[in-house]
Amino acid sequence: MEAPVNNSLQQFKNLVGTKFQLYNSLFTSLPFHRVEKTGIFLSLFLLHCEEGYARGNSPQTIMDSFFEQYTTYTDEQQRTDLLFRFVQYAERQVVLFDALEDAAFRYIRDLEGAGTLRHLQSEVIQEQAQAKLKEKLEHFSVRLVLTAHPTQFYPGEVLGIINDLARALVEENTSEVNMYLQQLGKTPFFKKEKPTPYDEAISLVWFLENIFYRAGGRILSFLKAQFPGAVSSTNPVIRMGFWPGGDRDGNPFVNAATTVEVAAALRASIMRCYFREVRNLKRRLTFKGVENVVAALEDKLSRNLFTAGHKADISRQEILDTLADIRKTIVEQHNGLFVHLVDNLASKVEIFGLYFTSLDVRQDSSIHEALLDAVADKTDALPKNYASLDKAGKIKALLNINKAIDPALLDTPLHQDSLRTVAAIQQIQEANGEEGCHRYIISHSTSELSVMEVYGMFLLSGWQRESMTIDIVPLFETIEDLRHAGQVMKGLYENAEYREHLRRRQCKQTIMLGFSDGTKDGGYLMANWSIYKAKEELTRISKEYEVDVVFFDGRGGPPARGGGKTHQFYASMGRNIANQEIQQTIQGQTISSNFGTVDAAQFNMEQLVHAGITNELFSSREVTLTEAEEDLLQSLADAGYASYNKLKNHPYFLEYLDHASPLRYYAEANIGSRPSKRNANAKLNLNDLRAVPYVGAWSQLKQNVPGYYGVGSALKYLDEQGKWPELEHLYQHSLFFRTLLDNCEMAMKKSYFPLTAYLAKHPQYGEVWQAIYDEFELTKKFLLRLTGESELMEASPIDQLSIQMRERIVLPLLTTQQYALTRLRELDADPNNGHGRETYEKLIMRCSFGIINAGRNSA
Repeated sequence: MEAPVNNSLQQFKNLVGTKFQLYNSLFTSLPFHRVEKTGIFLSLFLLHCEEGYARGNSPQTIMDSFFEQYTTYTDEQQRTDLLFRFVQYAERQVVLFDALEDAAFRYIRDLEGAGTLRHLQSEVIQEQAQAKLKEKLEHFSVRLVLTAHPTQFYPGEVLGIINDLARALVEENTSEVNMYLQQLGKTPFFKKEKPTPYDEAISLVWFLENIFYRAGGRILSFLKAQFPGAVSSTNPVIRMGFWPGGDRDGNPFVNAATTVEVAAALRASIMRCYFREVRNLKRRLTFKGVENVVAALEDKLSRNLFTAGHKADISRQEILDTLADIRKTIVEQHNGLFVHLVDNLASKVEIFGLYFTSLDVRQDSSIHEALLDAVADKTDALPKNYASLDKAGKIKALLNINKAIDPALLDTPLHQDSLRTVAAIQQIQEANGEEGCHRYIISHSTSELSVMEVYGMFLLSGWQRESMTIDIVPLFETIEDLRHAGQVMKGLYENAEYREHLRRRQCKQTIMLGFSDGTKDGGYLMANWSIYKAKEELTRISKEYEVDVVFFDGRGGPPARGGGKTHQFYASMGRNIANQEIQQTIQGQTISSNFGTVDAAQFNMEQLVHAGITNELFSSREVTLTEAEEDLLQSLADAGYASYNKLKNHPYFLEYLDHASPLRYYAEANIGSRPSKRNANAKLNLNDLRAVPYVGAWSQLKQNVPGYYGVGSALKYLDEQGKWPELEHLYQHSLFFRTLLDNCEMAMKKSYFPLTAYLAKHPQYGEVWQAIYDEFELTKKFLLRLTGESELMEASPIDQLSIQMRERIVLPLLTTQQYALTRLRELDADPNNGHGRETYEKLIMRCSFGIINAGRNSA
């Protein structure tokens, strides 16, 4: 049973709120220059900000009056020095808060309550659903794909400290806490140089080794123990995916060599995990007939790991067979002593194989198109008139490819590398197994040609049709592409050769649906509803052609990018939507916030497993929307779309974002290897602008436009149509609709309009600011009316309090960032005065780190 909310809330107040105040006082001993004054000044500054915004003051006015009232600083450098110390201090306050929440996790979340596997166990027994569960588990899995999106600001060293700090806080070891806080004081929080894609991969390997390896093993071991015979060894319920080193969409720094290097690092990493665990097993399994077998396995793993030039000669199956033999001996001859340790390791080997996580390759369809035009021009593998053929003609030409070409024949390095990457996938499969790299994802898939172009590239790279162990995954993101997705897949299913390829891939087709660009393109309601409708249609068409469709959701951290309460989202899918697997991207601070500790990772992974299983097992659960409800949601989406489009098409919309937010500094922040625009040289436009900087910039403005804009207008429109009773009924009976609005409330709770209220009077941008503010107030009014609550997120008091406390920590950073942006605009207006520009730019970026880390799922 779920812990009572008020009890959990009190635990949160005690273990996080009160302890934050206590340990925060330790920051005065941190090894910063003049730190004792910084702490006092920062507390005063926070109160000064709160009072100033309550009076309607601008960040500039608040900053100037603070320096005048509380300091003797008149020199610009003295002032900015103090502001940089504020940033240092606040960054570490955020880390302390993160660590306290991590340490309190098991006390404020019911680890055996609703949505957990223990809860599933009691449900299955109660409903006598063991046979149905076994059938479901033959194919069902949850695949979490770690992405390289630049929203993770903590370097690996800081992640390690957070982990150790959380442990010391659980143990209430004040001296250790003090030491770790001092270590934080000495540890840099940002990188002076941009990370390479390989650096990004290695930083995420930390989570694989320390978190997912352990949490995944626990989950599979629990399922096997509680439901004997239900879990198939060929289909582990947990799978991991990986994008760093494989995702080259708009990232000129990823190449074939990087992809091979990352795959090798993943293999070495999982082998290290096995080696360490076998070494520990050796200390326990000291019995006759067992110790020599364990020692031999340890030796073999050691040779494969540490002997230079040693040719890999160990396989996943060999490790599993060895562990099975050890298990048999222990059970038959040694009373089953320590058998659980052997089972736990076997579970991990079943999940992670010798590849740890499947490395996905992703590229934009426009690159493939240009590459094939070049192939036609430079070789005879495609007809010379290929570029002028229609879609059907091009597909026919691609299917007639009968030889491989040398990438060196092409002039453009990007085209050469694209073909080398396709060839490199074969090399990775030979070393890591097929699961190590078997998916090619196509961004901006607009037609069946987008998929057949990639099929043709594999033929050009020497792959044989009969042994093409690859899944080609189209990605549909824009509203237009989502609308046409069904017809695109119908065309592919009717293509005889592609159909044969699918047959060789067990008639399974993975389709990726992206929230990020959908929200940017169509607004919050339309993006979510378009994806729901696309899934329904794709399920129907795939069933018609006897293809098992699997949906892979590109879901970022915040609600604006499909994040929020993801397990509720999956639990809310109706019966018209395929539910064979749950696949989603997780990225940035969502990795560290939802999966930063083994407890949190296990809890959140269990929630997803539970959502995917129970939706099918128990017929009384989420029911499919009726036709009338679908019509109602379509009307809402259309009205929201019209409202968002009006804002999006305002002549100053993007200019306003660029003017008021740190948008232009994303690319310079050295937080990720990818540029913030797909086309680095193009003028700022919504199509090229990546979703991470777009959503992140709105988040730092505390306006979160992509997470709610249009919702209020849509609800108001339907109310005026006399449909309010139907909306109330939908809210009461549809988990999908409730989840949509819950996530919307979260985006709004993280908004704070007093920060930018000074822009309301701006001669050029005032109209845009006012439109956004009015929509926020309208949405809030109608949401509270619909939910019956008196304030946003009232039904989630712990999350509500967490957000309030975090937002308070970063208010000084938000104010400082807006102040620095204002100072930069003043410098821009005076062409003769460039003095101080670099300092303010650095201040803006440093504030970004703290703001986004504190938001946890804000970009």
